[in-house]
Amino acid sequence: MFKKLNSWLKAALKNDPAARNWWTVLFTYAGVHALIWYEIAHFFNKIKLRFLARVISQFARFLTGIEIHPACKIGYGTFIDHGMGLVIGETAEIGNNVVLFHDVTLGGTGKEQGKRHPTLEDNVTIYAGAQILGNIVVGEGAVVGAQSVVLHDVPPHSVVVGVPAYIVKLNGEKVSPSNDRF
Repeated sequence: MFKKLNSWLKAALKNDPAARNWWTVLFTYAGVHALIWYEIAHFFNKIKLRFLARVISQFARFLTGIEIHPACKIGYGTFIDHGMGLVIGETAEIGNNVVLFHDVTLGGTGKEQGKRHPTLEDNVTIYAGAQILGNIVVGEGAVVGAQSVVLHDVPPHSVVVGVPAYIVKLNGEKVSPSNDRF
């Protein structure tokens, strides 16, 4: 837990120019608070005290405005900036060094069974209001633009925008939008 906490504090200091020192981040950043509560709830979920885990996660949601299901998986160096309205579903997986802005949803698309939420690989950035829906993969180093709705896998090192999302950059090169929109 302390290793992850340290990685979250470092991520906030790295990604937020307003973060002056780790004390400020630790005591005033709702994203860090939500991640701490998530770790506690996740522990109880792992030892099969799922009701207690959900109660803790809902309490954290009440305090922070950030809803993280206790069964999801979150890596090191995650940074949630202004996380109000952020939702992370039960089967979502978040890699290392991922940045999430407010009002992001990592959600499902219905009543599917099994893996039904997105996987974000390492070094992904998801901007405000983006909706990543279903059992899809957002590849390493990808960026999802604000207010985008992502319904298909996103290739590594790409930038996607729009509703539905389409690729505008791939490996640093601009891509002409096509009618089929991946």
